[in-house]
Amino acid sequence: MDVMVIGEPLVEFSASGPLTEADTFRLSFSGDALNAAVAAAATGAHVALVTLVGDDEFGERLVRFAAAHGVDTRWMRHGAGSTGAYAVGADPGGERAFTYMRACSAASRMGPDDVVAAPLEETAVLLVSGVTAALSRSCAQAVLHAAQTVDAAGGRVVYDPNYRWRLTGPEAAAATLASVAPWAALVTPSSPGDTLPLLATADPAEAARACLALGARAVAVTRGPDGVLLADGEGTPEDVPAIPAAAIVDQTGAGDAFAGTLAARLALGTPLREAVRAGTAAAAISLAGQGGTGRVATPEEIERLLAGSPGVAGNGLSG
Repeated sequence: MDVMVIGEPLVEFSASGPLTEADTFRLSFSGDALNAAVAAAATGAHVALVTLVGDDEFGERLVRFAAAHGVDTRWMRHGAGSTGAYAVGADPGGERAFTYMRACSAASRMGPDDVVAAPLEETAVLLVSGVTAALSRSCAQAVLHAAQTVDAAGGRVVYDPNYRWRLTGPEAAAATLASVAPWAALVTPSSPGDTLPLLATADPAEAARACLALGARAVAVTRGPDGVLLADGEGTPEDVPAIPAAAIVDQTGAGDAFAGTLAARLALGTPLREAVRAGTAAAAISLAGQGGTGRVATPEEIERLLAGSPGVAGNGLSG
């Protein structure tokens, strides 16, 4: 297994305008875990998604959707509760507004027992997020158990704090970051979206130092149009420039595309800095689609973009 993602896939109702005015929605499937898994699978990596979906029509469709996008669905099981969903609206600048319908969903009932059946010890890279940990106490326990297991087996853990105030408070999210960081090969906070509420700083360099102090072996602080600050505590932090987007339709899932592509490239043996660059390219390409999986970058597109762009503004990674 190259990459394993643990989290909640969601039914997505997306609109091109604000939710306060939209009356037409596009049905698709998203959620940070699914977005990242699809992006990772698009690189050619063997990617599995570990989750629970509802025993309903949307749960069945989610499994089929993931399989159609190259994701190994053997550990997408049906559980008690409904399949989670959300509605998202975006203005022409790509800003997003979400309304979630995921309380007591099947995925929120996941715990350590639901992840032990997956081949954690054979996984090169585990990708987990603060969203998954915030779904419930049992989900937080599952995230920590998986991180500890993969790290102990010699795999690498990538943790995206991905703070969402609708799911949890800053103190709880900061505690989760502190618990997972010692097992993480890489933490990918956004600045200031994650760093301000979780680390009490909007300064990317200070945030990187704080994550390293928590025990993370490396940190990639995403800074929207300013690119990524990459630090491992062994040398001077390095700036990885942003890559301009050809079009901005919707920022939903750009950070997930970054994390999924990055995780897959690491699993396939790409050095960290180059994996980060590939992630920024995938994120820039994703902005041209509506919804979290509306535009998935191919490896060829990523390579062409990297070859032709020294990097300036507009990769949308702060969201």
